[in-house]
Amino acid sequence: MNPKESMRRRPRTLSFEVMPPRKPELAPRFWDTVNRLLTVEPDFLSVTYGAAGKDRSTARSVVRRLVRDTPIQPIAHITCVGTSRAEVADVISDYLDAGVRTFLALRGDPPSNDPAWRPPIGGVASATELVTLIRALENRRNQTNPGWALRAAFKPLTIAVAAFPAGNPAARTTPEQEAERLLVKQAAGANFAITQLFYNADVYGRFLELARSYGVTIPIVAGILPPTDPRRLSRTAELTAVEPPQDLMKLFERADSADDIYRLGISYGISLVHNVLSMGTPGVHLYTFNQASPALDLVTATSDLTPQA
Repeated sequence: MNPKESMRRRPRTLSFEVMPPRKPELAPRFWDTVNRLLTVEPDFLSVTYGAAGKDRSTARSVVRRLVRDTPIQPIAHITCVGTSRAEVADVISDYLDAGVRTFLALRGDPPSNDPAWRPPIGGVASATELVTLIRALENRRNQTNPGWALRAAFKPLTIAVAAFPAGNPAARTTPEQEAERLLVKQAAGANFAITQLFYNADVYGRFLELARSYGVTIPIVAGILPPTDPRRLSRTAELTAVEPPQDLMKLFERADSADDIYRLGISYGISLVHNVLSMGTPGVHLYTFNQASPALDLVTATSDLTPQA
């Protein structure tokens, strides 16, 4: 990479979410996707931790490799559901030892087959508590080791959290309650938030205004899923309870080919990205589901997301 090119900065931040490969044979395809995403010089790349903590070891390997071998700033997802406090602390410390400086603190989804599930006594019960734990571990390291403290001065620890602009269906919360929760996460030490996916820019705009009125000052990055695959949209709705737009799904039904569906989805996604940028999002975070082409097509069509000299 040309040194001058590496200094280019886009007007808004760009980031992607990727999912660690579930099987060793999928690793080459995964890293090919990552390398394609890196061609547009994203500001960071987040690596999921797997539902209910699945794929934890693979996620850690992916993050360590990103730190070691790429210029990207990885965001390590951390969840606390189904894990003891000691185990969570060990994972955080392992990431810190590997040079990770950015985390996404998430409670995680409770076991789907256990409706009576409750966080264990003495465990980490929420994303807010997780933020507090990450900060505490970092502070302890810096107080006991001057080398770590100096490194932290050069590369401060950054913690992201999730925001749910339409409310969180799993927690049965309203946007107002989610704004309150985000304020609490901010007080615990969160630096910025990434939203759950949405398909209507007004949902983001209303939540941004609401959060600011509650006193939330941290950046709130718009999280967007490129809507190019009807099956993916339906599956995502099952997992998140965020329904895809019916007007788009009807257009998909009338489309003559897979190529037409893809073009319709990209067009919808471009419009969504442009709208949230006009509403003041500091950046766009694209949920890729390890598909590079839809994300890259949205980026190349949006000048605010492409590197500029």
